[in-house]
Amino acid sequence: MSMTGRRRTFPRSTFLPRSFRFTRAVRAAALSAACASLAVGCGVLPGTSGGSGDDPIVVMTWAPEGTSATNKPGMPAFASTYARWVNAHGGLNGRQLKVLTCNDHNDTVSAAKCARRAVKENAVAVVGSYSQHSDAFFPYLEGDGIAYIGGYGVTNAEFTSPLSYPVNGGQPSLLAGLGKELASTCGPVTLVRPDTLAGDALPTMLNAGLKAGGHHAAEDQRAPEDSTEYATQSEAALENSTGSKSGTGAGSRDGKGCVVPALGDRTSTFMDSFRRARTDYPAVNTATVLGSVDQTVVDAAGGGSGPYEGSYVTGWYPVASDPAWAPMKKVISEQAFSDTRIDAGDTGVQTTWIAYNAFRQAVESLAGGEVTSRSVRGALDKGLKIDTGGLTPPLRWQFTDRLASIGFPRLVNADVTLQAVQKGRLVAAKQGFVDVTKTLEQADVN
Repeated sequence: MSMTGRRRTFPRSTFLPRSFRFTRAVRAAALSAACASLAVGCGVLPGTSGGSGDDPIVVMTWAPEGTSATNKPGMPAFASTYARWVNAHGGLNGRQLKVLTCNDHNDTVSAAKCARRAVKENAVAVVGSYSQHSDAFFPYLEGDGIAYIGGYGVTNAEFTSPLSYPVNGGQPSLLAGLGKELASTCGPVTLVRPDTLAGDALPTMLNAGLKAGGHHAAEDQRAPEDSTEYATQSEAALENSTGSKSGTGAGSRDGKGCVVPALGDRTSTFMDSFRRARTDYPAVNTATVLGSVDQTVVDAAGGGSGPYEGSYVTGWYPVASDPAWAPMKKVISEQAFSDTRIDAGDTGVQTTWIAYNAFRQAVESLAGGEVTSRSVRGALDKGLKIDTGGLTPPLRWQFTDRLASIGFPRLVNADVTLQAVQKGRLVAAKQGFVDVTKTLEQADVN
C-alpha cells in the first residue's frame, strides 16, 4: 500500500515532531489556565458541560464495531453494564450514571461524529474508549474541555493532549517491554505491523527494548490492516527471522529467530497463514503484545498445540485469572446478562473497567459538588491518586511526567506484565510489573 493510499484512509500522523507536540500541549494548558482565571473576555469557557442536582451524570464510551479491521465491541458493552451496576448500587454520589455509546467505525468521519455527540449531549468525560483517529475527535473534546479518560493507547495524542488521562502505557510500553525480553532469547527479530500511520511508530518502541538488551534492530515488515490472509507476509517474516528454511539465522543466540505480529484483530488471521508456512521453518518462535492476543485468541488458534505455545506476551495488566479482577467479574456476572461481547479476558474490557474506576474516584472526590467536565478535569489535574486495586500502579497525572522528554508528557504508567503461553494458557512469566520508563527514555523518536 502506498503512503498516499494510507493518508487517504488515516488522518495526519498522530506521531508528530516532538517540538510541535509539546508546544501545542503548552499552548492548550496556558489557554485553559488563562481563561479559568480571566473569565471576562474568553467568552463561554470550555468545560462547563454537565451540571448538578438530580440530573444523570453523562459520559460516553466509543469503539469500532462490525468493521473489517480492529473491533472492540466489548468496551461500549461493558460501559453500559457498568452503568447498570453503579445505578443499582446507588449511583455516583447519589446520582444516576448515563452512558452514551458510539461506533467510530474505524474512520475519521464517524470518530468526529462521536465526539460531536459527546459535546452536544453534555458528556462530562469520554471514558474507556478505543479509536485510531485522535486527530478527528480530540479537537472537539479539547474545544469543549471534555476529558478523555482511559483511552486504549493506540495513538500518540493520547499521551500528549492535556485532556487525556491514559491508564496504561499503550503500544509504546508493550513493545518496549517485549523487545527487552526478546533481546536475550531471540536471534533475528521481525515485526509484522499494520501498514498505517499509527503502525509507523511501532518499530521505534520495539527497537528501544531490543537495544536496551544489546540486540540489533528488528526487521520492519508492513502488512495490510484488513487483509483476509497473510501468506506472503508469513513467508517473508519466516525468511527474515531465519535466513533460510533450514538455517538457524545469523546472530541467533539459541538457534531461533522470532516473529512478532502486532496486527490487532488481524493477528489471528496472520497466525492462520503463519501456521501453514511455519512447517518449513522449525527454528522460529513467536511473541506478541496483549491487545493483539488474549486467551480467546490462543484458544481459537489451537491452545497448547497452536502457534502461540511458548510465546511471550507483554500486557498492561495482570493475567485474567488474577484475584484483582474479581470486582470486575462480579459486575459482569450481575449485570452483563450473558452479553457475549463482554469477556473478562478482553484487554479492551479490562481497560474500560479501570477507566470507569478512575472516573468514579474523580467524581467521589468532588464530595457531592457540581459534576461538570471542568470539575472532573480539575479533580484529576490536582494530583488525585487513583487506586486501581493492584491492576496498575497508583495513577496520578501531572502536566509533564518523566517521558515528556520523548514527547509523551501524559504517559504516567509505563509498567507492563510479562506473560507466556504454557499448555495453551496465558500465565504470568514473571511476578509483578516491569517498569520500562528508562527503556522508553532511550527510544529514538526522531
